[in-house]
Amino acid sequence: MKKLKIFLLISVLGLLFSCTTQNTKLNTESPYRKQVDSILNLMTLDEKIGQTVLFTSGWDVTGPSMNDNYKEYIKQGKVGAVFNAFTTRYTKELQQIAVEETRLGIPLLFGYDVIHGHRTIFPIPLAESCSWDMKLIEKSARIAATEASAEGIHWTFAPMVDIARDPRWGRISEGAGEDTYLGSRIAKARVRGFQGDNLSKENTILACAKHFAAYGAAQAGRDYHTVDMSERELRSIYLPPFKAAVDEGVATFMTSFNELDGIPASANTFLLKDILRNEWGFKGFVVTDYTSINEMIPHGYAKDEKHAGELATNAGVDMDMQGSVYLNHLKLLIEEGKVSEEQINSAVRRILEMKFSLGLFDNPYRYIDPEREKETVLSKHHLETARKVARESMVLLKNENHLLPLSKEKKIALIGPLANDEASIIGNWSAAGDRKGAAVSVLEGFIKKIGEENIRYEKGCEIIGGDFSRFNKAVEVTRNSDVIVMVMGEHQNMSGEAASRTNLSLPGLQRDLIKSIKKTGKPIVLILMNGRPLTLTWEDQNVAAILETWFPGTMGGHAVADIIFGDDNPSGKLTTTFPRNVGQIPVYYNMKNTGRPIDPNKPDEKYKSKYLDVSNKPLYPFGYGLSYTSFTYDVNINDKVFRPNSEIIVSAKITNTGDYDGEEIAQLYIHDKVRSITPPLKELKGFKKISLKKGESKTITFSISTNDLRFYDQEMNYRYEPGEFELFVGGSSDLPFTHSFELMELNK
Repeated sequence: MKKLKIFLLISVLGLLFSCTTQNTKLNTESPYRKQVDSILNLMTLDEKIGQTVLFTSGWDVTGPSMNDNYKEYIKQGKVGAVFNAFTTRYTKELQQIAVEETRLGIPLLFGYDVIHGHRTIFPIPLAESCSWDMKLIEKSARIAATEASAEGIHWTFAPMVDIARDPRWGRISEGAGEDTYLGSRIAKARVRGFQGDNLSKENTILACAKHFAAYGAAQAGRDYHTVDMSERELRSIYLPPFKAAVDEGVATFMTSFNELDGIPASANTFLLKDILRNEWGFKGFVVTDYTSINEMIPHGYAKDEKHAGELATNAGVDMDMQGSVYLNHLKLLIEEGKVSEEQINSAVRRILEMKFSLGLFDNPYRYIDPEREKETVLSKHHLETARKVARESMVLLKNENHLLPLSKEKKIALIGPLANDEASIIGNWSAAGDRKGAAVSVLEGFIKKIGEENIRYEKGCEIIGGDFSRFNKAVEVTRNSDVIVMVMGEHQNMSGEAASRTNLSLPGLQRDLIKSIKKTGKPIVLILMNGRPLTLTWEDQNVAAILETWFPGTMGGHAVADIIFGDDNPSGKLTTTFPRNVGQIPVYYNMKNTGRPIDPNKPDEKYKSKYLDVSNKPLYPFGYGLSYTSFTYDVNINDKVFRPNSEIIVSAKITNTGDYDGEEIAQLYIHDKVRSITPPLKELKGFKKISLKKGESKTITFSISTNDLRFYDQEMNYRYEPGEFELFVGGSSDLPFTHSFELMELNK
């Protein structure tokens, strides 16, 4: 055995220098092909199949466990990757088994759900998207990768780039919201953050674009449910963020749980071969989501696990997460000729190439450094950045009579089930985040900001449940207070995976508690913590100010205090629409028009596309968010005639006309008035975030090229058409168009 390992080492040493030169752009021909092929030539079929097997360790379980014998399988060379294992001590223990107790000593790949931070937890991804700050989003992913890699992790199951337009779906919390353009920009930023500029550096980890594809369009917002849409809708709305991730060099893809056009994603050759491999040229490896191969049986697509394994392998799935299907059935499928060994070789090649990219063949323990772990995790810099990201992610939804920011001299009644909560404040999918020790509650943040003597706190009620017994105590603490701050929302496990909801109002007795407190007549500030848009029509009508903080992460309490007391000015803008009620869903900013649109001047006109009981308009639209200051726009375009070989330049002079320094997110929207495929009402085509001091003006510019005007036509060609377009630049998606231009034929 030792001689074989020495031979293996000698066979690859001559080429290992390339480990130090590989950059993050992985979707080109691998520089490790010769090394990988030399290893493949040494491997038995059982060892090859083992590389396609991914099992969870017992350290942390994120789904229904199907195998608890993973250590024995590692010894037998039957596992190529392990997830839910971290810390230098534990990953070293498992890596030693793979490297020192197996025939070939091939190192393991360790994966984990590092979704919005590892130990230092940042705001949930939906919240981060509301910052519209690509550099900041990239930085949070970079810090997450730095901490995760310091604890032995090589691979994250992020970013989730699913477009989601149904807030009933709990996993809307993991993505970038409803818009394809913005979602594509964020996908690239997060891939760059996780993978850095060189995967051979020890503080980088493999990124994983998930869930491929259209998982965010599950019918009725019910997790794991069916998805059915046209190819045009798929390509126009749901695929571009995945293509953006490929263009940025993402290392891996994860299949989705749903079916698409009647075929489960983990057996969908149209997705995995026609688009991902052949059309986009993706060179990394594809892993399933948790047991999704097995789930083809209840889908009614496979008769048993062996059949499911055949379908998945032939569709292009390289690695089986937790299902044991490849482990148990691939060898027999090859012997029966239903799967070719060359298909397995291709999968193993891709997996080994990633291990080479990370430098694991050079040093299997290079990510296992207790000193780096100690210095890196929860460092001061990481915590300060998390606090900044949390502030930038918060969205001010209402601020009647400029109630906010509050004076630090005010006497505060702090009330609500989330006011002193350290567990939910870091949100769902919080990796190795500390829900008790490191996390800062709003109460702690307020005390640190203004002192304990000016705060009276009472929980009032639980997040869910029907116990009114604390209502009187909550009313009592409002006496002698100047203003009431109520912290309410969801429990962290009420959004995320397997957390769909049909009632999106504040759960439990929280609204009843607001009603009781409102009787005091004192102004109420509502601070929200949640993982999805809620239906807040009543709250919008009955409280003076509303601050959406989402689940803001480890430093959330300090960040909330920074905003509430005016040490920072809120600048976040919504990336998902807030409906008035559940009956409006789906509602999003760039829906299409109908043949019978509403005339706003004739609201009572019958036989129009409208509701009898509520407006078509949402409560808070995409792109919306208030500031403590105000901004004006003066917009101009360089030409009204646009030829295909030129550009339209849009300039916007933005002035801070209020009393505070602030940041504004200027958004460019266009509308194609007539085309051969009906257009959406408007489309985001650019945005810029600028900082303006009180009274200051700055001019920004956007350029529009024909690439910004393309769409999929009747033959599924991606092209533009001549015609008339209109546009506007402003601080929200619900503003009117102000300018127009005509795109001319090329030969005119």
